Amino acid sequence: MKVRVGQGFDVHAFSTDADRVLVLGGVVFDGEPGLIGHSDADVVAHACADALLGAAGLGDIGQHFPDTDPRWSGADSIGLLTEVAQRVRGAGFEPGNVDCAVVCERPKLAPQREAMQLRLSEAVGAPVTVKGNRAEGLGAIGRVEGIACFAVAVVSAS
Repeated sequence: MKVRVGQGFDVHAFSTDADRVLVLGGVVFDGEPGLIGHSDADVVAHACADALLGAAGLGDIGQHFPDTDPRWSGADSIGLLTEVAQRVRGAGFEPGNVDCAVVCERPKLAPQREAMQLRLSEAVGAPVTVKGNRAEGLGAIGRVEGIACFAVAVVSAS
């Protein structure tokens, strides 16, 4: 069996637009400021997508869904992740799992972790785990200027 590993990373700053909603792992976090981005700015879904694309040798999310293309304006990132998983399978690979580390001071992820994992796993068609981490007040993330996510994906030749 041919196994490959990919890593993904994404970061977005918080928006000052009161109408922008915060979406992480396909779950809306009510009452929290949204993130700036061309799509819905779901850093978790984006990092998962990049990890899967990297594992399959298919480039990165920006190559497939460029922010210069108006078709992706306001796009649902879970839909993009679903499309990425289909492209990975089309290239002859089967996703094994994806593991994410979300770095943020807020919101608290634990109350929505299971819902996030479910949405992400459904999109990928394989288990996706989500861990919450704090920056302990250090740097831009620690100053609550945004949210970052690291992801690792494993795929195998199908």
